[in-house]
Amino acid sequence: MTFDPHPTITPRYRGTEWIGAELPREPERWPKLRTRLQIDKTGDSYDIAEEELCSYADRALGDGSILWPDRTLYFLCDMHADADAFFRSLVASGAIAKTGPADADFELTDEARRATFIIGGDCLDKGPNNLRLLRAVRLLMDSGADVDLLVGNHDLRALVGFQYGGSKEPRLAHLFVRMGKKAIPLYKEIYDEYIAPSGPHEFLSDDEVRERLFHDESWYEAFPKTVEGLMQPNKIAKEVARIREKVSELQEMCDEMEMSLGMVYAAFQRAKELFLPGGEFAWFFEQMRLCRRFGSLLFVHAGVDDVIAAKIRDNGIHELNEEFRRLIDDDLFGLYHGSFGNTFRTKYRPSDRPFTAAGLEAMHAAGIYAIVHGHRNILRGQRMVLRRGMLNFECDVSVDLNTRAIEGQRGPGGGVTVIRPDGSVLGISTDHPYVKHFDVRTAFRLNRSRAGR
Repeated sequence: MTFDPHPTITPRYRGTEWIGAELPREPERWPKLRTRLQIDKTGDSYDIAEEELCSYADRALGDGSILWPDRTLYFLCDMHADADAFFRSLVASGAIAKTGPADADFELTDEARRATFIIGGDCLDKGPNNLRLLRAVRLLMDSGADVDLLVGNHDLRALVGFQYGGSKEPRLAHLFVRMGKKAIPLYKEIYDEYIAPSGPHEFLSDDEVRERLFHDESWYEAFPKTVEGLMQPNKIAKEVARIREKVSELQEMCDEMEMSLGMVYAAFQRAKELFLPGGEFAWFFEQMRLCRRFGSLLFVHAGVDDVIAAKIRDNGIHELNEEFRRLIDDDLFGLYHGSFGNTFRTKYRPSDRPFTAAGLEAMHAAGIYAIVHGHRNILRGQRMVLRRGMLNFECDVSVDLNTRAIEGQRGPGGGVTVIRPDGSVLGISTDHPYVKHFDVRTAFRLNRSRAGR
């Protein structure tokens, strides 16, 4: 198929003067290299070659066709408490017209009113403004947008901490510490907004907080025995080692943010009021799903394993999300450390739950031929890769300012993956000079359908 980089491929950006960043305007073929030989010659293996993509399509589909979404989808992920990055990403999608400096100063475009926004997990942690980002997401919902919230590992870890912080049961006693140093900015926000203005206050001493919220030394022996058979042995060893590290890291971050453990404890108590049922932000966890499916595309935070692939094949996405909600109510620990947790934690490492040829076969039997996800932060815009034989669109383009500082990225971040019913996939990022344009018909036969949504 001939590639025609027509100007209408790229979104029309409205209100760029309010986002403080330049957005790419010219399209680029994606993947840009046609053969493996070209990749080898240039040394640019960021994406697979087009010939590898076509070969995958032939193996996966044979004479069949891929089912394609009948509506525009905007996939945004890994905002990590950066509301400014969220609005840059929305402007980059063409879905909103930014009309002023305030967060409420925007309007949905006509296309966006017929589209679905998929927020692919990890709204929380790192900072600088967890609460502002959640309010911005709520503004988008209240504007009339159709918004799906998917769970990310940072989001679920926060819920686990809120739910079980202070438990003395060996399986749960470490879960406040497990939230880690990246949660301290959230507690600082809550302290500054909800607690400090009504001061002065008397806070618990650091020792009293450790007694109430931290595990004790006996946990390091009790935990492995308690979770034997529930977690893989290598995961248990890794968890024990990591918790020792997190105790020190958490204290260091408290010192850096000039918070005593007593102040953190007060903020933790208020966080439970805000995020658990009945609170201002309870909707955030209540509306979360594990995954969504549109046509032959599966949207998750990280990936799948053989168990989840078989569940998708045998029971479908609706039942998978229903089981996810039941686990949230009944067994958060089991959810986080089992196959459901693997969907928002895996990077296909040896320590992760396996996705093998059996899982690939199950996914294809279910009619799913590509996974769209975040979680694995990357630095040159979105990319297409084959992981364990499955086509992956990797979309965590490192938009939040703290990740960007760690990675040495310059300038403000923003990024969105746009999937259109005409068969186009657009990868837009402030870190790549072009709008990446994949025309699905270069590799797949196309059938527009809502099947499997």
